[in-house]
Parts: sequence; C-alpha cells; structure tokens
Amino acid sequence: MLTTLVAFLGACTLIAASPGPSTVLIVKQSLRSRRAGFMTVLGNETGIFVWGLAAAFGLTALVAASELAYDIMRVVGAAVLLVFGAQTLWNARKKKAGSEDAAAADGADAPVKAQSSWAAYRSGLLLNLANPKAAVFAMSFLPQFVPSGAPRLPLMIGLAALWALYEVGYYGLYVWFVGRMKAVLSRAAVRRRLEQVSGGVLVLLGVRLAVEG
Repeated sequence: MLTTLVAFLGACTLIAASPGPSTVLIVKQSLRSRRAGFMTVLGNETGIFVWGLAAAFGLTALVAASELAYDIMRVVGAAVLLVFGAQTLWNARKKKAGSEDAAAADGADAPVKAQSSWAAYRSGLLLNLANPKAAVFAMSFLPQFVPSGAPRLPLMIGLAALWALYEVGYYGLYVWFVGRMKAVLSRAAVRRRLEQVSGGVLVLLGVRLAVEG
C-alpha cells in the first residue's frame, strides 16, 4: 500500500505540474491577493474531489460513454474559459486606462479591486466542474491505484480526497510565490501584462476546447 501511495502522489505531482486552465486561473487570482488565490485553489480542489467521487460511483463513465453528454460539457467548458479569459483581458484594459489616469494625476499605480472569497472560490470550482477532461481523467486515473482485491469504493473516495488535499498544498506554493513577488507583481504595468497573458491563454484554451472533437 505504501508503494501505491508513493506512486499515486508522484502521479498527482505530474498532473498538477502540467500547465492548464486551473493553473492559469490560480496565478491570475493570486495577482489580486493571497486570499483570492487560495480560495480559487480550494474551489478547484473541491471540483477535483467531486469528480473523484463521481468516478468512484461510476458516474464519469456516463460522460465518457455518451458523446452528447461529453459534447455538452465541452461546449459549456469552452464558454466558461472564454468568459474568464475575456473578463481578464477587459479588466487589464480598464486597469491600463485607470493607471494612466492615476499617473496623470499623481503618478500612483491604480489599486487592485478587491474580490470576495466566495467569488474566487466559485471561479475555481466552476472552471474545474465545466471541464469534461477532468471527469474522464478522474475515471481513468483513480482506478489504476486500487490494489487488486481491495474495497474499490472507499479506497477511491480516499484517493480522491488525498488527491485534492495534495493539490491544495501544491497550488498553495503558487499562491505563496506570487505573494512573495508582490513587490514586483504589484506594479500596475507588470500586473496588467500578466493579466493580459493569462487572459489570452484562457481564451486560447477555450477556443481549443470548443473546436476539438
């Protein structure tokens, strides 16, 4: 069992290290504040746990087996990514206008608009739940680490919880790092450029998800 857990955590590390929409959103929200970044992480990992539970009960198999169900989730997921990306690009544009006005007035950087904890949590949860690949991946990933003869349902639920908790710690490092770089990243020009990049990436990921079969 110990060998299985070590292999499982190693696989979780590789999954988390792979760049994707969740990573982009977490970094984007961490630019606002550590609280926003961490709440986004919690929302994302709630989604991971939900998909893990669905896989344990065999529900994600329905998504994989039904082309219509998968396509519906794919379109919804693409729409969510496009909306998040467009909002990020629009906010970056407004910040540019605001910082120019502030610079004209007194040379100060424009302040970051506060975001509620619930809004940050909801964004992480929504992005994860709207991703059909997360559903199919959970179904194919978790069963590989259930030893032969072991009780399947409780073990898969436990692995789903461990997966989510492990990623809370992993992505928490992203939030911490962005916070440590606050002196640089809090500059309006730098923050705006990072938001432009993250918004563009989210839009591109949304387009790719929409057009792929």
